[in-house]
Amino acid sequence: MSDIIHLLPDSVANQIAAGEVIQRPASVIKELVENAVDAGATRIDVVVEEAGKTSIQVVDDGKGMSETDARLSFERHATSKIREAGDLFALHTMGFRGEALASIAAVAQVELNTCQPGKEIGTCVRIEGSKVLGQEPVACPAGSNFTVRNLFFNVPARRKFLKSNQTELSNILQEFERVALVHEGIAFSLAHNGSVVLSLPKATRRQRIVGIFGKKLNEQLLAVEVETSLVRLSGFVGKPESARKKGFHQYFFVNGRYMRHPYFHKAVMEAFEQLVPAGEQVSYFLYFEVDPANIDVNIHPTKTEIKFENELAIWQIVVAAVKESLGRFNAVPMIDFDMEGAPDIPVFGGPASRPAVAPPVVEVNPDFNPFASSPASHGKKPSLKGWETLYDGPEQGGGFPAGPVWEETDGRTETAEEAVDASPDLQETYESSARHYQYKNKYIMTAVKSGLMVIDQHRAHLRILYDRYRAQMERGNGQSQGLLFPEMLQLPPSEAVVLEHLSDELHALGFDLSVLGGGSFSINAIPAGTEKLDPVEVVRGIVHSSMEKGCRVEEDVHHYIALSLARIAAIGQGRPLSGEEMEALVDDLLACPNPNQTPDGKIIVAILGQDELDRLFG
Repeated sequence: MSDIIHLLPDSVANQIAAGEVIQRPASVIKELVENAVDAGATRIDVVVEEAGKTSIQVVDDGKGMSETDARLSFERHATSKIREAGDLFALHTMGFRGEALASIAAVAQVELNTCQPGKEIGTCVRIEGSKVLGQEPVACPAGSNFTVRNLFFNVPARRKFLKSNQTELSNILQEFERVALVHEGIAFSLAHNGSVVLSLPKATRRQRIVGIFGKKLNEQLLAVEVETSLVRLSGFVGKPESARKKGFHQYFFVNGRYMRHPYFHKAVMEAFEQLVPAGEQVSYFLYFEVDPANIDVNIHPTKTEIKFENELAIWQIVVAAVKESLGRFNAVPMIDFDMEGAPDIPVFGGPASRPAVAPPVVEVNPDFNPFASSPASHGKKPSLKGWETLYDGPEQGGGFPAGPVWEETDGRTETAEEAVDASPDLQETYESSARHYQYKNKYIMTAVKSGLMVIDQHRAHLRILYDRYRAQMERGNGQSQGLLFPEMLQLPPSEAVVLEHLSDELHALGFDLSVLGGGSFSINAIPAGTEKLDPVEVVRGIVHSSMEKGCRVEEDVHHYIALSLARIAAIGQGRPLSGEEMEALVDDLLACPNPNQTPDGKIIVAILGQDELDRLFG
């Protein structure tokens, strides 16, 4: 049998490696910007076209490369960061594997212009699909200028699975922000299709955070600072009152490198236990400085997963540091009891000024007979006359009277229907119980031919609003309610591009948004029926939902916008409803094409059959 094992060509091996390192345009920008940081750049400019699918350009003013280094940098495992295995545990640079440039060159058309400081002539290297097309001298400024065109041009399957420009640009901005947040001493800029999206001058760490996420965040941040023999922890955490379900910003950095760490995330949330509502979280920006020998960053090609030697001890330090920050800045809320509707308690002076308190006196009516009178109501003692006729059978010529007669102690008489009309509270109960009954302000119960129908009021309203919003978007004639004073919305660049992409769908719903530039928007009108909601939180929630779901087609965008808005505007569980409101809710639900399930597949209506009811009482 002939031999079947053979070595793969370098071009194929590089494409396989690129599948792990270069997943989308954002991965290219991450690797090139990190290389620029390692090169000692003081300014890094990124220019992308068509969300990086057409062109990506990264320019820095770092130390550049010589003619030999420029050519060798595109070979696999060629790096200036480490020389032996022991260097992996003494890393002070962002990159170290030597796979990034080789992986990029394997799936794109790359051109590098680089020059070292003090030299007049630099080098230009052009590579396409791992094949070197040429290398010649060129006049260029000091530093490096990488241009990556037609990403995945030779891997059509990978290019086909790239998402919409809006989604890819949002991912680019997220990677860009992660690098910019931890290198505040470097000036950054990012331009897309000729427009500057983000421009960040050199600043302090707090100024860099505010420059990316907006000035409003500055008021919500509390400083964290602690230094121990294991770790030096610094950064900021949000105040408890800034907690929200979506839209929070949470970042961990270790020795200048972004990381994900669920264990340390739990430590931060542990410090906020019982300070924020369930299901909500706060923003934080925490920077760890540890001995490189105590961590391992060589776990995943993206280098976002890091192992710590003393995770438990650092976990305790994180909890203590965040709690100390909350206490130092008096961020822990004081106990504030809800006094609305509480009786006024008079303040007494000393013991001598206190009036004598008489013991309670129990009054008993000796003439009370439960068999001769009905329960007292509003201080009256009514008695029912003619109750004996209720027990007369047909053979005695008796029967059920048209209506019982109540005789008041003052001699005036009225029927039961008149008694209901006399009390507004009883009138409402009488009317609401005619067809529908609300159970624990959560479910609506009504009789149907097959038994007892139970409706979840929140899910029913969700279904109704979703269908209404979808119909408005399809017709494009959503009714708007203008705001007396426009609401201002500030979003970071990664979220601002998403909102601009959704502007047409939001306009069809009834929103009126004006783009002010720099991530600022003015909300001038909102859909009719959402007046009681916070317009800023409504729009921000729609943006975050779209980012989480990664909508790619118009149908998905319509679905998630309508569902997000319906979830925000739907009546909550625990809200009491009048008889008219229950009647309208049930009628609108039964008019929906699918009244049995919510748009996300949850049950709205349950019917307790007549046979099952009979068995319960059988």
